[in-house]
Amino acid sequence: MSERTTDYEAVIVGAGFGGMGAAIELKRQGVDRLAILEREDDLGGTWHVNHYPGLAVDIASVTYSYSFEPNPSWSRLFAPGSELKQYAEHIADKYDLRRHMEFGVVVEEAAWDDDAEAWTVRTADGRSITARFLVTATGFLSQPYTPDFPGIDTFAGEIIHTTAWRDGYDFAGKKAAVIGTGATAVQLVPEIARTARNLTVFQRTPIWVVPKVDFPIPPPIRRLFAAVPFTQKAARAVNTSLLEMLMVFGVLHYRQAKPGNQLAALLSKAHLRTQVRDATTRKQLTPSYDFGCKRPTFSNRYFRVFNRPDVELETSSITRVEPDGIVVDDGRKIEIDTLVLATGFNLWDVNFPAFTITGRGGRDLGKWWREGRFQAYEGITVPSFPNFLTLNSPYSYSGLSYFTTIEGQMRHIARLFGEMRRRGSTRFEVTAEANEKFLDEVTRRLGDSVFYAGDCSASRSYYFNQHGEATLLRPQATLPSLREMETFPLDDYTYA
Repeated sequence: MSERTTDYEAVIVGAGFGGMGAAIELKRQGVDRLAILEREDDLGGTWHVNHYPGLAVDIASVTYSYSFEPNPSWSRLFAPGSELKQYAEHIADKYDLRRHMEFGVVVEEAAWDDDAEAWTVRTADGRSITARFLVTATGFLSQPYTPDFPGIDTFAGEIIHTTAWRDGYDFAGKKAAVIGTGATAVQLVPEIARTARNLTVFQRTPIWVVPKVDFPIPPPIRRLFAAVPFTQKAARAVNTSLLEMLMVFGVLHYRQAKPGNQLAALLSKAHLRTQVRDATTRKQLTPSYDFGCKRPTFSNRYFRVFNRPDVELETSSITRVEPDGIVVDDGRKIEIDTLVLATGFNLWDVNFPAFTITGRGGRDLGKWWREGRFQAYEGITVPSFPNFLTLNSPYSYSGLSYFTTIEGQMRHIARLFGEMRRRGSTRFEVTAEANEKFLDEVTRRLGDSVFYAGDCSASRSYYFNQHGEATLLRPQATLPSLREMETFPLDDYTYA
């Protein structure tokens, strides 16, 4: 692969696990002049940004990690967030990635120059950086959503978004409120309830919660994992298989396996019944949409919180925020002095893509997606965008572990760059025909999923974009997805 007069061979935007996985694969392919640009002040992506109390993986750690770099030292089956941060640092050190990273860099736009056959990346500090290849690894959940409730700017107390947590903040004696009941709130609410004077949890949409089989991993097992890596690989295979059953048969093949989906819902309802005493509260916490329409989560503590006399579940709509509290639609005011926003992320309006990207012929990626359909060939490349790899893209998320997605994309990169090397090429672009064929196929497969064959009308799920399409997940089992990512037809691309 010949070097041109560019600052770098490749620019990767994002230093989370996706960006680091891409960097590892590119270096394997001989692309070593890399720049990894990260807007935060350190690496790790979501595991650096998020450090709220109770933070932990919601996929067993043996699965939520690179298969080629197992960590035998996880302290629990579901490791705390601090250990994921440590794992990210280990990856950066072992694979010599830190020297490529630059922190505190906000990328504002990137544009393809067809004459120079290069990308120009512009940053908020006024720099222009050129590269042969552009990789976006900005994550699915990287643009926090802050609701614009009337009067929220008049609130006299503390407002804390979960992505900007204040370490050491003391809730003792506080009249606290949490807005949101997604996976983050499920982890956080029990922690706040332990010390707060009282806590009100504002719920718009209940979440499916199933029992969490979690336990410390004994030191002898950790030593066994370290001494005999096959044992950890076996544990990973078992866990992946269980997740696969839940995802493929309960969600993606809903039409063919509806009883499996209903069984998962029954498990969650039984869990709720055993944990919450009050029948009215149980009813309020029971979703009215099918299991899997929005991402379910695991917890043994969340439901029990609502048995406490100092915790209230509030399902009325918020009308406005006043200096000393929140007013709901029946006119009541809930007095609070601390407001926690567990309101999630904005995926489809500002995160696809996370900054302006202009391809060949002046095509604006964000505008093209929003005015037409969200799409990406094999969840990684886009026609009219040469030498561009989009890791967090439509139809890319495979399985329940993000690492499945990352490693599938690494295999795609290996095959694509291997073919460029064989041809002596420095430019690739997926054909419109291949992209359209892939889009048609995933659309057809999704017709059997719970998103279209089930009832998701009340879910308010981030799986659905503004067009009402569920374009986040790749509707395919893990092994076929990985196989396709490393065996796609080479002629689906043009090379130059």
